Amino acid sequence: MCTGKCSKVVGISLFPFSIICIIANLFLLFPGLSIDPIQDASQQMTPEVLYLGGVIGGGFLVLIPAIHILSTGQKENCCNNRCGMFLSIIFAVIGLVGAVYALAVSALGMVYGPVCEYPDPKSGNLTWGQPFKDNLEKFSNESYLFNKDQWYFCEKPDHVAPYNITLFSIILAASGVEVILCVIQVINGLAGCICGTCQKKN
Repeated sequence: MCTGKCSKVVGISLFPFSIICIIANLFLLFPGLSIDPIQDASQQMTPEVLYLGGVIGGGFLVLIPAIHILSTGQKENCCNNRCGMFLSIIFAVIGLVGAVYALAVSALGMVYGPVCEYPDPKSGNLTWGQPFKDNLEKFSNESYLFNKDQWYFCEKPDHVAPYNITLFSIILAASGVEVILCVIQVINGLAGCICGTCQKKN
């Protein structure tokens, strides 16, 4: 496969994964499909959701480079040349940074757990916070991620633990694929700068 065709494949492939990241992050803004937490975001929203790793990182910081990367694979296009391939390296690095950001934020979101209303172990009163965050030093089989019984420790929003785990996992997987695709494009762009894009000349 020549470098131009490879760019086309990478560019097309990045679109669905960036859209998946955006949609998953938007759903995370409504934990348990409830609109109440977002009305009091400072107290009731998971901080990692508000970092918008899926929207900004895995979303727009990948979506915009994908447009240029795709254009380098189009025949009879102003970007289908060595200069365009060089620019695609820069855009791929931007996409890589965005994907890594989404990857890191979603991993933290899963490990720290959701903000929810839960009974305080000391007072017994219901309080808002991240009940699983204090157990990071015990991250192993004791983590709430591996113990479904702990998911129901959160009383509100309903089923917020599995909800967050599922959506953060989707962003984690999608941004992981984006990282791979952007690295491929960096290598492909370097090859395109040296060897050209296989564009047929009349």
